[in-house]
Amino acid sequence: MITTDILIIGAGPTGLFSVFEAGLLKMKCHLIDALPQAGGQLTELYPKKPIFDIPGFPSINAGELVDNLMEQIKQFQPGFTLGETAQTLTKLEDGTFEVITNKGTVHHAKAVAIAGGLGTFEPRKPTIENIADYEEKGVEYFIKEPEHFRNKKVVIAGGGDSALDWSIFLSDIASEVTLIHRRNEFRGALDSVEKVQALKDQGKIHLVTPAEVTGIKGDGKVSAITIEKDGVTSDLETDYFIPLFGLTPKLGDLANWGLNIEKNAIVVNNALDYQTNIPGVYAIGDINTYPGKLKLILCGFHEATLMCQSVYNMLNPGKRYVLKYTTVSGVDGFDGSRKEAEKAVVKKID
Repeated sequence: MITTDILIIGAGPTGLFSVFEAGLLKMKCHLIDALPQAGGQLTELYPKKPIFDIPGFPSINAGELVDNLMEQIKQFQPGFTLGETAQTLTKLEDGTFEVITNKGTVHHAKAVAIAGGLGTFEPRKPTIENIADYEEKGVEYFIKEPEHFRNKKVVIAGGGDSALDWSIFLSDIASEVTLIHRRNEFRGALDSVEKVQALKDQGKIHLVTPAEVTGIKGDGKVSAITIEKDGVTSDLETDYFIPLFGLTPKLGDLANWGLNIEKNAIVVNNALDYQTNIPGVYAIGDINTYPGKLKLILCGFHEATLMCQSVYNMLNPGKRYVLKYTTVSGVDGFDGSRKEAEKAVVKKID
């Protein structure tokens, strides 16, 4: 069993920043996310796209923002359960919570903060009749461990950043990488498109456009895919087929937790602390709703701060917390590290 003060469901920017705010209050955090890495939409959908409305950053790439948040919270030593979805929530007799994932991992927490962005991300699957028969048998929607594809034949389908970036990455690992897209044009970062062009010219990536994968073949495991190009079909031998067509957000099992839900979002009390109708369970970031709600990262940061203050007060009844600016108080990490401003020097000037 994993035990923590605040269990955060969702490791996107709002969830990650919650770790920092909780750490300032000496509270430990553990995060659950269905994706295989932290960062949420920023990492999975547009890691190289610039964001222009983060205070203090005229422009910052989404992936860089995630890296910065991970560096910021490192000293507070958060735990992560990645590649799993929170499935059940049980409030125990002592007021604490037990959350179990779809893979049976048990978490025990004093408070729960749902920071699931737009919900659980599920892959958009191509309309191939028998694709379900080959899932986890050669059909993969996420790349969790690149080494799994070493010296294998891999076919990637898609035309966005994920398809481009993974084709580039796997070109040095797989024995053969084929990228298939239904158009000749790709919608992704310019440097990624140019890298794929260069690797194609070097023979390290086979590019098939405009074309679509229409079928999968194999005896219990993928051995080939069927491609349709210019009205002509052909088979291509492969060990893996990886369709990367983006993700679809859904509330998933959260919808069965007894929370007040309105238009696929969790209703919270924004007048105080973003608590849901279940005391001790909060919802912050894009997944919540209240009058005047704005789905912006900076709003999620604000909500995370107030949520952590509320949890502190709940766990420390009667104990007054005096807010101090970090420029004055410094930051003490759970790993023994300390960050603080340089001390003022008292010295006479002749």
